[in-house]
Amino acid sequence: MAGKYIEKHPDENGYFGEYGGAFLPPELVGHFKKISDLYEEISGSESFLAELRDIREHYQGRPTPVYFARNLSAKHAGANIYLKREDLNHTGAHKLNHCMGEALLAKHLGKKKLIAETGAGQHGVALATAAAYFNLECEIHMGEVDIEKEKPNVVRMEILGCKVVPVSHGLKTLKEAVDSAFEAYLKDPENSIYCIGSVVGPHPFPKMVRNFQSVVGAEAKEQFAAMTDGKLPDHVVACVGGGSNAMGIFSAFLDDKEVKLHAVEPLGTGTKLGEHAASLTFGKEGVLHGFKSTMLQTDDGEPAPVYSCASGLDYPSVGPEHAHLASKGRTIVGTASDKETIQAFFELSREEGIIPALESAHAVAYAAKIAPDHPGENILINLSGRGDKDIDFVVEKYGLPD
Repeated sequence: MAGKYIEKHPDENGYFGEYGGAFLPPELVGHFKKISDLYEEISGSESFLAELRDIREHYQGRPTPVYFARNLSAKHAGANIYLKREDLNHTGAHKLNHCMGEALLAKHLGKKKLIAETGAGQHGVALATAAAYFNLECEIHMGEVDIEKEKPNVVRMEILGCKVVPVSHGLKTLKEAVDSAFEAYLKDPENSIYCIGSVVGPHPFPKMVRNFQSVVGAEAKEQFAAMTDGKLPDHVVACVGGGSNAMGIFSAFLDDKEVKLHAVEPLGTGTKLGEHAASLTFGKEGVLHGFKSTMLQTDDGEPAPVYSCASGLDYPSVGPEHAHLASKGRTIVGTASDKETIQAFFELSREEGIIPALESAHAVAYAAKIAPDHPGENILINLSGRGDKDIDFVVEKYGLPD
């Protein structure tokens, strides 16, 4: 059941406070209104929800478990660290939660083709999977830098029958992939749908993706209570690029003021523009890809170059709801550097036998940093994905620890 906050946010125009909205070219306004109207109509429909529940249980393998990381907790003596195991969701990450919902919506809209961008490749793999399930065409745009870093996911997309479109302009990463995917969608909005990969983009996508991802938070809250005699976690931690996994787990706790919500951004290699992708930490208000949020900008107001070892986090803006929650002090914004993230990647692998995605390793690194300062408290991390896609890149670039 939705809480008071969720029921009120966003407003009817897609705003979370001063952030959000839909800044669209005139030719797309009608298409996005159709998507919004149909979503509002069917999202409460028992037949739609029943089909989605069936998919989650019998196809995705939900619910995913919550796991007490006993060895990691002992190593960072202080707080008890728990993991919401989205790495065990079908395709290896949380992304399938909203991709199956978006593809089901596309089916109801009579669309024939799914178009999207991807950074780390997890959204691309998840959407290609959903397209195969619903017998739809799929086209994924991906920067050439990310194609090189995330080869296993590129191969998975191609095996699933997806057309992968390399993006060779600009920095050749996530921002450029979004630009390219939007351009492709503009050519045929009647027969295709742009399935945005996070809680970003024009209204209604930040709302839709959050709601499809809220299954993570709903499960985690119930599971954690069952493991701890009815308690709530003291801290919930998630990495934030666009922010879909974070909003998914945060959504269940937004009305529980005693639960501290930590949004962890990629600090990369430093604090200068181009060395990180920490939009909430260093950004200022701006409009990008059809929505208003906090954005990393150059002096002339253009999107700034960004960097992270995690391809799924190197985006110059952030979901408008994250900007709103941070501005109101409801979330605590933290960071993890590349160095801390790689250390956490190997640490979780060797202490718990769980190889995390580099994106998720940012959250693990941050939790390890704060654990000693919160003795006896409970930290719940959204482990948003597994690291199969990252192992070649990590070993080639950083080597194996002693």
